[in-house]
Amino acid sequence: MTTTTLDRLAQAVIEGQAAEAVAEATRGLEEGVAAESLLHDGLMAAMRHVGQLFEEGEIYVPEMLVSAHAMRSALEVLRPHLVEQDVRSSGRVAIGTVKGDLHDIGKNLVAMMLQGSGFEVVDLGADVYPERFVQAAHDGADVIGMSALLTTTMTNMPEVVQAIRDAGLRDRVRIVVGGAPITQTYADEIGADGYAKDASSAVRLVQGLVDRAAGSTDGRAAGAR
Repeated sequence: MTTTTLDRLAQAVIEGQAAEAVAEATRGLEEGVAAESLLHDGLMAAMRHVGQLFEEGEIYVPEMLVSAHAMRSALEVLRPHLVEQDVRSSGRVAIGTVKGDLHDIGKNLVAMMLQGSGFEVVDLGADVYPERFVQAAHDGADVIGMSALLTTTMTNMPEVVQAIRDAGLRDRVRIVVGGAPITQTYADEIGADGYAKDASSAVRLVQGLVDRAAGSTDGRAAGAR
C-alpha cells in the first residue's frame, strides 16, 4: 500500500514528531492537497487515534501532550490556508482554570485536543476570574470550559455559572467542567451542561453539545418557516 502525505502527516502527529508534522503539512500544500483535507484527514484523524490510545491505556498524558504539540505545530502551517478557503471551525470554546488555581497542564491538553478536532479555542489561562469567562461568552464562545485541580478552588466554579446566568447569557452558551476533584454529580449540582474526566472525553462532550445546539437552532428555524 502506498503511503500518502496524509498518512505520513497523521503518523508524525501520533508519534509526536513536530518537525516531521510541519514538513508533511508543508509538503501536502505544495502537492496541492487541500488544507481542509490535511486538517480533517490528517490532523483530526491523528488526534482521534491518540485519544483512543489514551482511553485504552496504551499511552499516557506526556505522550498526548507531545502529540498535541506536533498537531498544533502543523496546524500553524495550515491556518492561513484554512482562512483563505473559509473553512469554518467546529465551534468556539473558551477554556480556563478557575480563580485561585494555577494548574494548567490538564487545561492545556484539553485546549490542544479541541484545536486538533477543528475547534477555535480561546485559552483564558489559569487563575481566571468569573468576569473573564463572562466576557468570553459575550465575545461569542459557544462553550465555556472550566478546570480545577484543587478541592479548594473547585468551589469557584458555581460562581462562574451564576455570573454567566446573571449576565443573561446562560441560554446562549454551554458550560463544561473537569479536573481531578470534579465529578458528574458535582457538575449537575452547579448547573453545568457536562463533565469530562479527561481530554479525549472532553472533545466528545463539547462536540456533542455543539451538535445538539446546532440541531435545536435548525429546528427552531424550520419551525419559524
